Amino acid sequence: HSGVQMGGWFNREINSVNDLKGLKMRIPGLGGEVLRRAGGTPVNLPGSELFTALQTGTIDATEWVGPYNDLAFGLYQAAKYYYYPGWHEPNAVLECLINKKAFESLPEDLQAIVTNACRATSNNMLSEFAARNSDALVELVNTYGVELRRFPDAVLDRLRALTDEVLGETAARDPLFAKVYASYSAYQQRSAAWQDVSILPYLQSRGD
Repeated sequence: HSGVQMGGWFNREINSVNDLKGLKMRIPGLGGEVLRRAGGTPVNLPGSELFTALQTGTIDATEWVGPYNDLAFGLYQAAKYYYYPGWHEPNAVLECLINKKAFESLPEDLQAIVTNACRATSNNMLSEFAARNSDALVELVNTYGVELRRFPDAVLDRLRALTDEVLGETAARDPLFAKVYASYSAYQQRSAAWQDVSILPYLQSRGD
């Protein structure tokens, strides 16, 4: 798990939905399709080309991961504004792909070892990202003077509406996608009540 990601690095201010029009941004997949419908131009580039493309103006913006990884890439040297939240990718997970027959052929104790190794790796990764992102964000802002910006509510509302549209259309033509989407959506609805009285108010009550 990488945890919540950032909205990305921009060389253009995003003050309204109109500022997305004509925006050339490195953003793949479903997020890229959402940007296209908002009037932007999604561009697919490997991580190794992001810095140069942003610095030379080949693209106006790029998303990558978060402060920990973005600091290592030196993206703060190629863009002025660092936007949040990462509406397009609230999390990312790694996969461990194992042949089902081979896995089932293992004794139960070895199956348990493999399963728990995957769980431990996932939990450790999420913990590392939480710690490293915190330190890296402070360094980006305090040492390198990065200008941290929040996407305006109107922009987030528009992106959310377009996201729902893209997800709905994709689910309509892909049964497996529809199954996963339905499961995620059902859990989101079930968990909302608890989040509203637990994590969110706790953070708000701290005032920091």
